[in-house]
Amino acid sequence: MRVLLTTCGSRGDVEPLVALGVRLRELGAEVLMCAPPLAAERLAEVDVPLVPIGRAMRMMLRRRPTPEEERRMAYEAVAMQFDQVPPAAEGCDAVVTTGELSAAVAVRSVAERLGIPYFYATHAPVYLPSPHHPPPLDERRTPGVTDNRVLWEQRAQRFRDRFAGPVNDRRAAIGLPPVADIFGYGHTDRPWMAADPVLAPLRPGQDAVQTGAWILPDDRPLSAELEAFLAAGPPAVYVGFGSQSGTDDAATVAIEAIRARGLRVILSRGWADLAAPDDGADCLVVEETNLQVLFGRVAAVVHHGSAGTTTVATRAGSPQIVIPRDTDQPYFAERVAALGAGVAHDGPDPTRESLSAALTTALAPGTRARAAAVAATIRDDAAATVARQLLDTVSRERPAAAV
Repeated sequence: MRVLLTTCGSRGDVEPLVALGVRLRELGAEVLMCAPPLAAERLAEVDVPLVPIGRAMRMMLRRRPTPEEERRMAYEAVAMQFDQVPPAAEGCDAVVTTGELSAAVAVRSVAERLGIPYFYATHAPVYLPSPHHPPPLDERRTPGVTDNRVLWEQRAQRFRDRFAGPVNDRRAAIGLPPVADIFGYGHTDRPWMAADPVLAPLRPGQDAVQTGAWILPDDRPLSAELEAFLAAGPPAVYVGFGSQSGTDDAATVAIEAIRARGLRVILSRGWADLAAPDDGADCLVVEETNLQVLFGRVAAVVHHGSAGTTTVATRAGSPQIVIPRDTDQPYFAERVAALGAGVAHDGPDPTRESLSAALTTALAPGTRARAAAVAATIRDDAAATVARQLLDTVSRERPAAAV
């Protein structure tokens, strides 16, 4: 059986599909992935073939795009999927997609044209409509509107306004009828919620299948330099903001607050190309590294609250300080705080005082004990379970071969 995995996003979007791809291959499936070019090194490590689609996103995200640039990039993303996914999808028995919904709509259209079963997964309940929460923070909302149902209706309408034209034009070009509900079409009737049910539970009324987080246990060693730094003193505090841009000030303030307590810092350079404020021996800057291992050896983790980083930190049992900026990050900040595993910072712009207060809570013995207790509940077998269920489902639904 041949399975195509697709995503349009950063490392946090790629990594869950890496886990699923490895588990599918262990069950005998042939797997390939359509993803941005920056996924090449990671996929080579696990021997999953890459069909690169899109630009080098790291360069695109050095600054926040304007609304007009966002629209143009989204239109281009739709076109790229329609143009480049079909050759990869030919001969596949299933397609699994995560990430940007505008790209997912195009991928589902390709799968529909080829008659291939399509599955969509998201990594946070906040991306699925519910009367219990508003849409993610990066959506344009009408001032004064607080009814969550209205906010979700407005989000769906904005999505139709932006994408119905280009998507349906491309669908017509490959012989498919127009889709009225573009928003719902991308999600499918029963999307997968690839998030841990303790960290990110579904809310009432969300018609989805919660699979658990797709995690591939990572035993890659840390660099010799990082090992030496860890061994040179007591556990340090990790500071990193992943693919987020505009985080220089937050990183600087975090380093100052951590140093003020006499603690050392491990700073992740990230896509913002963060740098240490000086050449002090108490601050080590690292490139991409094995966070599953590192987070289990630090005093606390200061981060932006993406689904991927939050899941890794929670599973490692490390106390967290989450400084959310947009998308699903405020949701995960709230969940970390609700579970008692760390602190949700109020807003994206910390001060030395606010970070100092957050460190007091995060470094308290009770917080570490609670973080360890929550870590013990996080499953890491969901990708294997989903892989088996996917292959079983597709096998049952495939027409029998002619005799």
